[in-house]
Amino acid sequence: MKVLTSVCLALSLLVWGATFAQQTDIQQQQQRQLVQPGNNAPVWREVRKEAQEHTTTVRGREAGVLVQSAGQTWRQIRNGPVTFYGGWLVVLVVLIIAGLYFAKGPIKLHERPTGRLIERFSTVEMVVHWSTAISFCILGLSGLIMLFGKYVVLPVIGYTLFAWLTALSKNLHNFIAPLFILSVVVMIVIWLRDNLPRAYDWQWFRKSWAFFMRGEHIPSGRFNAGEKGWFWFGIVGLSIVVSWSGVILLFPNFDQTRAAMQEAWIWHAVAALIYIAISLGHIYMGTIGVEGAYGNMRTGYTDETWAKEHHQMWLDEVKSGKAAAPGGAVPAGAPHMKEKS
Repeated sequence: MKVLTSVCLALSLLVWGATFAQQTDIQQQQQRQLVQPGNNAPVWREVRKEAQEHTTTVRGREAGVLVQSAGQTWRQIRNGPVTFYGGWLVVLVVLIIAGLYFAKGPIKLHERPTGRLIERFSTVEMVVHWSTAISFCILGLSGLIMLFGKYVVLPVIGYTLFAWLTALSKNLHNFIAPLFILSVVVMIVIWLRDNLPRAYDWQWFRKSWAFFMRGEHIPSGRFNAGEKGWFWFGIVGLSIVVSWSGVILLFPNFDQTRAAMQEAWIWHAVAALIYIAISLGHIYMGTIGVEGAYGNMRTGYTDETWAKEHHQMWLDEVKSGKAAAPGGAVPAGAPHMKEKS
């Protein structure tokens, strides 16, 4: 009996000792959490302040930044309003174009083509236009894949193929961008004069609804007011924004901060989405939306009937010899025309 009592007493002391030791360890751990910086909330709040300077032996503009909390804010903006509203903007434009096409169809000529062709674009102008257009389409498609791919493409093709596709998109985006910037600069130079505002442009804007809804043709110069708006707002304005912000993102070795790159990405994405949305309308009008428009840029020549119904003032200047030919020479009395073979 005494032996059993001794054993029970020993077990009780052992259990009590283990419990006491465990409680002591818990108390010590809690005490360490209060005094050690790694578990100190006020210290981490100070660390997250971007203006707070910390000491480090590593050289660099942001080497002393331990936590860049703005990165989380940028991620929320990227996956939130930019993706949501930008995606719906593109979808809405596609739906409007589809509705316009199926409801009204392409804008056709009122008279039969004459067979007499007028040079509308020079070889240089066509090369610059197509280099800009092709590079823009590659940049736009690759950008859309990188922004919306995980929501739209990934569920369809799976992780392996999507990883390859996004890597390809990123490399194409990075290496095609300089070609686009160069092409845009040349395009602005060669078409700046023809896109200067004229007094009759306001008349085109006033009657533009009749052009789209009833196919009514409004006299204009070499480029109508709608094309001039696309030139100044898209080719000039939006190109400057996406190019400037894109260079900041493409060359992080310019010593810019991560915050600057995050802000540049927002500017880049918003401007690019607006650019893509407007370009869809331009592509539609230049291909199937207006009869004969695509052939003008493909061959450089337009039929006299097309020029008369869409750009009457420009046609009159060409026939009178007042307008410079697209190749750069000024016609001496004879229009820059040829018979269709």
